Amino acid sequence: MTGQFGATSTTDEVLEGVDLSGKRILVTGASAGLGVETARTLAAHGARVVGAARDLDKARRATETVLADAANGGELELVQLDLASLASVRACADALNADGRPFDVVIANAGVMATPKGQTADGFETQFGTNHLGHFVLVNRIAALMKPGSRLVNLSSAGHRFSDVNLEDPNFATTPYTEFGAYGRSKTANILFAVEFDRRHKAQGVRAAAVHPGGIQTELGRYMTDEVRDALISNINAARKPGDPEFAWKTIPQGAATSVWAAIKAPADEVGGLYCEDCHVAEIVDNAELRGGVRPYALDPEHAKALWAKSEAMVGERF
Repeated sequence: MTGQFGATSTTDEVLEGVDLSGKRILVTGASAGLGVETARTLAAHGARVVGAARDLDKARRATETVLADAANGGELELVQLDLASLASVRACADALNADGRPFDVVIANAGVMATPKGQTADGFETQFGTNHLGHFVLVNRIAALMKPGSRLVNLSSAGHRFSDVNLEDPNFATTPYTEFGAYGRSKTANILFAVEFDRRHKAQGVRAAAVHPGGIQTELGRYMTDEVRDALISNINAARKPGDPEFAWKTIPQGAATSVWAAIKAPADEVGGLYCEDCHVAEIVDNAELRGGVRPYALDPEHAKALWAKSEAMVGERF
């Protein structure tokens, strides 16, 4: 299974021959980029997709391809979700719970990257609050809808290597703020959340994994200047192993492939509680000079428990 797909595999290649009829799947961030492509390929293979987005008008325009490609009973329903507002997150979760239909997969895809310093509606640092805390509340509030055999897939990033979480100062009250430092914290949190969610739910047959989609040119990079982007690529190339190819952008279907691979194709026991990249489970790499792999702190189970407790304290809710 691990060697069947790789960095250039696309969503449709991963799902070739797979019938998702009758499966119900939630995808956050279904208004652009990876979220739209993830929803499209799932619906094209028969899934009933619930796409969550902050701007529903934008999402309707962006998901015309989803409806056009839907087959075998595949369909798309859009719901409103602003991850930077816990009121919106809770309202979305309440509506999904009231509806009562279970989910086979939840793909926490939405996010922001390298934003200027700011705060969410609840006063959290923008990237940590949006990328982690918003999904933390949403997923935990709808966890009862995840039936045995279902999976959670958290979109993380190789950017988790920029920084571990800081549980003493999650909102940069005393720590100097950097755009990528904050992004790294939020992406590490995405992995740690998957680790602890998996531990808590695997006895009930519900598993969780985190994935790195790769470098893709989408709206996610809207805050990066050309100079910052070029410097980032230069640093990535400098960190490659001998013999490894230089950095290359993935297409959007290639970028979304690892999400659907971890959600649908990979055996649950092979990806549960782990971090995946290029359609395989990533190796643990403790060398900050090397590209690829996952840092040990992002998979540390005690660290994951501590983040869970801190997150509950921050949002004022126990799960």
